[in-house]
Amino acid sequence: MSAVKRNIFSFLKILLIIGFGYFFWLMLKITLEYIPLDPNVSFLMIKQTEVNERPEYLWFFYTHVYTSIFVLLTGFLAIIRKDFRLKNFHKNAGKIYIFLILIFAAPSGIYMGIFANGGFLSKMSFVILGCLWWFTTCKAYQLARQKKFSEHKKWMWRSFALTISAITLRMWKVIIVYLFHPNPMDVYQIIAWLGWIPNLILIEYLIAKKHI
Repeated sequence: MSAVKRNIFSFLKILLIIGFGYFFWLMLKITLEYIPLDPNVSFLMIKQTEVNERPEYLWFFYTHVYTSIFVLLTGFLAIIRKDFRLKNFHKNAGKIYIFLILIFAAPSGIYMGIFANGGFLSKMSFVILGCLWWFTTCKAYQLARQKKFSEHKKWMWRSFALTISAITLRMWKVIIVYLFHPNPMDVYQIIAWLGWIPNLILIEYLIAKKHI
């Protein structure tokens, strides 16, 4: 690799870290809104039916919110391990990432998807997203256990593409609302799918082109 390409690659890595750091901070601010526990703040204000009629809803919600922020961080650190010589940390971060998704984040996300706003289309999207998130992460774990690290890497990228749907979903929401001012329920139906399908398409393209 030429010096110019190395410099460009290094610059892009720095931009990636800065970009992720910014969006991670935004997600952290959202998470902190739910500390201390209060069922009358932010997103929960529009979920009062579930809060009042389903006592377990809050526990699934808090489980999802509190674990997902750590999933974002450990997933990102695991993915950048080669470029920043974090091999040992990659292994530990990956274990935390996989454990949190399989046991807490994905199952709670699937449950919440059943009660998502926006009607049947939104509910279906979020349930499918949760199931795919669990499956891709489980597949990555199985391949690591089998020491098939090349395939493991591909499935971890697929899993992380679904992980960052928490970010891309909110980005699409801002763009769509700013440009088109649609009905709120229509927004939910659109971003429910846009939040993760383009992510997976991009990752599959990069895998096919052997860029990752």
